[in-house]
Amino acid sequence: MAITRSNSGLDAVFDAGRKFFNQKMDHMRRAQAKRRVYRATYHEFSVLTDRDLRDLGIPRSNIKRLAMEAAYGC
Repeated sequence: MAITRSNSGLDAVFDAGRKFFNQKMDHMRRAQAKRRVYRATYHEFSVLTDRDLRDLGIPRSNIKRLAMEAAYGC
């Protein structure tokens, strides 16, 4: 007769650890995606000339704010 052990407690701990890790990784991926949007938007506006920005009605001092709004919605 074989003796078996129940690993349900250990399995629960591993499942909780995997869930926590996956949640953190998802959070990091979303944060990285937002940062990419911020950097791309900031770069696209910053390479424009003052005349181009003026034609768009955007002062150069608002580039950072516009990039923040595009990425983070604030």
